[in-house]
Amino acid sequence: MHGSVPALHILTNDVVLADPGFVQVATAVMEAWGPRIAIHLRATEITARRLVELSLQLRVVSEKTRSWVLVHDRVDIAMVAGVTGAQLTSRSLTVVDARRIAPTIVLGASVHATADAWITAQSGATFLVAGPPGDVKSEQAELSQFVRDVVDAAEGCPVIAIGGMTPERAYEMSRSGASGIAAMRGIWLDDAVSATHRYLASYDEGLRR
Repeated sequence: MHGSVPALHILTNDVVLADPGFVQVATAVMEAWGPRIAIHLRATEITARRLVELSLQLRVVSEKTRSWVLVHDRVDIAMVAGVTGAQLTSRSLTVVDARRIAPTIVLGASVHATADAWITAQSGATFLVAGPPGDVKSEQAELSQFVRDVVDAAEGCPVIAIGGMTPERAYEMSRSGASGIAAMRGIWLDDAVSATHRYLASYDEGLRR
């Protein structure tokens, strides 16, 4: 129904979402890269009403480009807005509970321990976002090994790698078996369309090696 999991998951925060140009920039990225992009609406301070408004605006673009739009924590907002799905974190509903009210939408789930990967995948997650606990600026070797372990434990459920992601790390993550990568600062603090190209090109290069 939803096709392959996008290779690049672009995260946001309250500052990014408050930028008056956010929708315009996100639209440009989605139009440039289509189904290879997932935009994650992640916020702790903006109102639910505003999050619905943003979701509805990006849903229109999503339907044209086949990019994904995912709302963090708020399965209800994802369903009201009719976007692709939601990303579940430690503060969200469990995957099992979310599936009771949202049986068909895309549900990503964050995991920070290899032991959690198998059960989370078996619970009905569409994909996992995997990053080791603690400082996101973990050593490259540590992150690569963690991703490999989660990929093995997930038994076929796609794994998106997160953790201080740079284009250079994107290459290593694809070599480690990740189905995609998640980034934020490296996208929004740059020309977003060009930055997206660098991340995807590096990730793809890793797949070719």
